[in-house]
Amino acid sequence: MRLDRYLAGRPGPVTAMVRDLTDGRLYRYHRDERLITASSAKVQILMALLLRTPWRELPEGVRRDADLMIRYSDNHAADRLWSRIGGPDGFTRAGRRFGLRHTMGVPGKCVDLYCWGITPTSAEDQVRLMGALVSDRSPLPGKDREQVLRLMGRVIHGQNWGISAAACGSDRVALKNGWLKRVSTKRWAVVTVGILRGRGDGAAGHDYAVAVLSEGAAEVGHGIATVEGVARRVMKAFRTCRQP
Repeated sequence: MRLDRYLAGRPGPVTAMVRDLTDGRLYRYHRDERLITASSAKVQILMALLLRTPWRELPEGVRRDADLMIRYSDNHAADRLWSRIGGPDGFTRAGRRFGLRHTMGVPGKCVDLYCWGITPTSAEDQVRLMGALVSDRSPLPGKDREQVLRLMGRVIHGQNWGISAAACGSDRVALKNGWLKRVSTKRWAVVTVGILRGRGDGAAGHDYAVAVLSEGAAEVGHGIATVEGVARRVMKAFRTCRQP
């Protein structure tokens, strides 16, 4: 696998990580790179919320905001839940409970929204966070983990790009993507994180936590193509999809 060659003609930094959650195999690319979450931060916002209050005890309006935030990437719903978890401090504290080391909430407002979209993070932290959604050792109870995965598995058409490009036909895909045009550079940050849950025997039945983060694309579509291309190439190093 030669990601450097693939990325040579594409602007901006890229970092990626995949962990086989079944056998522990790991792939890292530019592991020390720190990029921003964009809307992928919404998964951690929801997980922080569920650390405070189980899904079954949340008011109906809060559940609706969670659905809007994850499935539709609604920014105003994210703002309301950001406030509910205690803003950047609550976000960062929750991240520490999930073992995150490089992901810190940013205080203040960014134009008309809170600054969760410019949260600095690493691919390693994002893979660790995704792994917490399928691990029995997670601080989140099983039913709450299942609810997060259920929402991530039902992201609306048009936003379900990203790691899904690397899925085999029988995989269950749970993902959250992010896309944000940086004010300072007028370039796009494009991020995809999630879980590929395999079905079948051997490597086909393994679960994979995947994160690809990028910045620098002139158009959001170019950034999407980049993260999908990286995800496909990395996953081919772990398994081969069976043809029907």
